Amino acid sequence: MSFHVDQLLTITFTLFAVIDIVGSIPLLISLKEKMGGIRSTQATLISGILMIAFLFVGQPFLNILGLDIRSFAVGGSVVIFLLGLEMVLGHEIFKGDQDAKSGTVVPIAFPIIAGSGTLTTIMSLKANFDQWYILAGIIINLVVVYIVLKSLKLIEKVLGQAGLLAVRKFFGVILLAIAVKIFSTNIAAFGK
Repeated sequence: MSFHVDQLLTITFTLFAVIDIVGSIPLLISLKEKMGGIRSTQATLISGILMIAFLFVGQPFLNILGLDIRSFAVGGSVVIFLLGLEMVLGHEIFKGDQDAKSGTVVPIAFPIIAGSGTLTTIMSLKANFDQWYILAGIIINLVVVYIVLKSLKLIEKVLGQAGLLAVRKFFGVILLAIAVKIFSTNIAAFGK
């Protein structure tokens, strides 16, 4: 079997766009403050395990639960919508329980990093690409995610308080738009 760099690049950039870790920076910084820190290694590992597990057993797992990808996507979109609303309005919806452990799993590992969009994309990529290329693309993205999570303090310093607020509101609107898009494209299937 020959190695196709173009396939790996396509998968890696597709996942990078969907995970959108750069766009999530303002949200991650506010969650870090609220929870008293983010466990970078744990968040990266948990989201990695979710993505890799979904690559190999996603469809059968959802079938066992009696769920389809659309139901999964609608559920994830509601959480993303609430996070976006919180960023735009500045009102707290997710209460900070000052527990970096619980926050690392929800909402950071899921749905921010390994959200319904990411997991659905992974399953969609399986239709066109070899799963080993997808696995390599996931691992490359996890390295980027880890670097961003580790650099949050530095990024916060560079942007400053005003810059952070502006970026946070801007990406809050983007999150709302993504949530509405995921919701609307998937909710339509329920009427059929």
